[in-house]
Amino acid sequence: MQKPPPADSPFWKLFHLATRVNLLLFRATKGKVGGRLGSSPVLVLHHVGRKSGQARVSPLNYLDDAANLVVVASKGGTDANPAWFHNLMAMDSTQVELPGGEKRRVRPRVAEGEERDALWPRLVEMYKPYEEYASFTERRIPVVVLEPV
Repeated sequence: MQKPPPADSPFWKLFHLATRVNLLLFRATKGKVGGRLGSSPVLVLHHVGRKSGQARVSPLNYLDDAANLVVVASKGGTDANPAWFHNLMAMDSTQVELPGGEKRRVRPRVAEGEERDALWPRLVEMYKPYEEYASFTERRIPVVVLEPV
């Protein structure tokens, strides 16, 4: 199993800078710029830090699954889910911004069993790096369904 780069590496510093730039472009152009990463669409997830209580946003690749949106809690580390995942799961509902300026109120839940098994290949097809990232970790990467409120 490969190891991902350390959290303080130049790779992650560049990744976080690119994330901030993507968010600025996404909002300024209502998703015309920054609304896709490769061939996959990007949404902006609003969440609140569990410890800090501060409002946070995370641009995430998503799969449009009819009324639901689906995201993956991939980049948290080899043995931990990302902070946004824990923040989101502690909330009853939140808001997402979609390309075109659309905002939706959603409720999160983790897909399990057959539902997860059906969604995972579709997510990997949409964004190939998910499959590679899964090889870095022994944890089962959560698939999060964002249902309309």
